[in-house]
Amino acid sequence: MPKDTSKNSETNADDVVRIKQSTLISLNRDARQLPLNSASIRAQFNGQYLSTFKGRGMEFDESRPYQPGDDIRAMDWRVTARTGKAHSKVFREERERPVLLWVDYRQPMFFGTQQHFKSVLASKVAALLAWSTAHHGDRLGGLIFSETEHIELRPSRGKSASLHFIKQLAQHSAWNNKNRQSVHTKSAADALSRLQRVNKPGSLIFLISDFRNMDELGWAKLSQLSRHSDVVLISTYDPLEQQLPPAGNYKISDGKKELNLNTYNKKQRQQYQQRFLNQQSQLKNTSMKMGMHYLNISTADEILPTLQKQLGLKSPVRRSPVNKSGVSEK
Repeated sequence: MPKDTSKNSETNADDVVRIKQSTLISLNRDARQLPLNSASIRAQFNGQYLSTFKGRGMEFDESRPYQPGDDIRAMDWRVTARTGKAHSKVFREERERPVLLWVDYRQPMFFGTQQHFKSVLASKVAALLAWSTAHHGDRLGGLIFSETEHIELRPSRGKSASLHFIKQLAQHSAWNNKNRQSVHTKSAADALSRLQRVNKPGSLIFLISDFRNMDELGWAKLSQLSRHSDVVLISTYDPLEQQLPPAGNYKISDGKKELNLNTYNKKQRQQYQQRFLNQQSQLKNTSMKMGMHYLNISTADEILPTLQKQLGLKSPVRRSPVNKSGVSEK
């Protein structure tokens, strides 16, 4: 009799075509190497140009009489008009900064040819950022969305907030294959509108998606978000989306249907790659124009080192062991 391999297939699917909650929880330790404080993070835009995050939001504290050197933009015109004497607004830094994660679980994200699906990659990136938020003492919230379900999470603080966010990542209905059948991909604009409802000026927003079907309305929503918050686009992709394999015939399957991929035509391979490069270039250029940060990560990449590099973070330096004479050993 043939062996029942259903359990083995299910196990092999974990962390490849779907994510395990335990895997996301285990990323807690790695997240300590991904600090989100503005003093540590520098996001690369282009070449050697570096831009730091704006930092935490500022809260109004009080009004006081104007002092030489005060910023004219901080003038409290209402108090000035009422008293007849110039007054300035005094602000204080918020102790906790909202960090919002916008995670795309739409149908195109459930694709991958190396290591795992883009959706699995997105969930791991989100989990690292969620744990980093908790370690830094900031509040975590955001939106996890698909074509059929949007989960909004208001910012809250602590380990429990990260665990709750991770639970929603792992248990979202998008992981159910049945819910993804015959569903048309919708614009991201609706999900961005929902994100605006939980956003607060001064927030740090990470958008994790392949950014397919971004229309003018979606970019308009992003522009509005970026005016008062730091916005980081993390573009996910699979190597097969970047470049077709060498000349040959290949079979592609979703587990049910098979397609033949013919890559003998060199011109078509070049055009295919150029379309990908144009899409990424457009994402990067539009991000720069709107004052947003742009990162990209492949399903074939090592996640933590890639995020550290693109956020301008240095990996922790490992010290060589020291012997009794006080000389380091290499």
